[in-house]
Amino acid sequence: MRATLGRVVLLLSASALFAQTPTTPHTYEAASVKLNTSGSGHSGSDGSKGQIMITNLSLHRLIERAYNVKPPQVSGPDWLDSVRVDIAAKYPPDTSDSDHALMLRALLEERFKLAIHRETKELPGYGLVVAKGGFKLKPVDAEDDDTHHQGERIQSLQAKGTSMALLADLVSRYLNVLVMDKTGIGGVYNFELRWIADDQNAEHADYIPTLPVALQETLGVRLQAQKVPVEVLVVDHVERAPTEN
Repeated sequence: MRATLGRVVLLLSASALFAQTPTTPHTYEAASVKLNTSGSGHSGSDGSKGQIMITNLSLHRLIERAYNVKPPQVSGPDWLDSVRVDIAAKYPPDTSDSDHALMLRALLEERFKLAIHRETKELPGYGLVVAKGGFKLKPVDAEDDDTHHQGERIQSLQAKGTSMALLADLVSRYLNVLVMDKTGIGGVYNFELRWIADDQNAEHADYIPTLPVALQETLGVRLQAQKVPVEVLVVDHVERAPTEN
């Protein structure tokens, strides 16, 4: 009897780590949402079958992921970039890829009271295309992407199982411009990028390229200027802090 009670207590303690939500095809089975006030320049997202761990992502970035848009496509308060969030969530292992964004969207609507409307605008941006020297990576076998970004003036990105579409999204966020994947390259890739936020390298003994140059030198892709009509999400309401887990 005591052993049974002990197991019950352990199960209840473990479940307290996550706020339970009704299970529907478009909601997480359980999710913990907390503000990250570490001030760290490191952020990341780790996914596996049945769970996702998001660390130190901005609320702006989470909205991008939830609605599958680029940074310039989100119009809202300036503080969206300064509010940083940690999320640990569980979902059925057989969840389809199309449902992941819907789950995150529902979570933001529930915990941050997010409300948006849509408008169409023509914005300046870039296409991510193959550089003159050709694409430099070979595809890998990977079911889940794993990306880690860190740094301020000198930045780095470690990417595993990452597609060119996801790379375009990341570059769009880092440069705060609209970047669309126009490479025509499928598959996923492992790579590491290191770049400087500006082109002033005088104080560094070793050469460090800017991000556009690093893309061409390391991966064999480049940014090509273009204008595109895009849908813009206008944030009508959002809270600075999530409701309690």
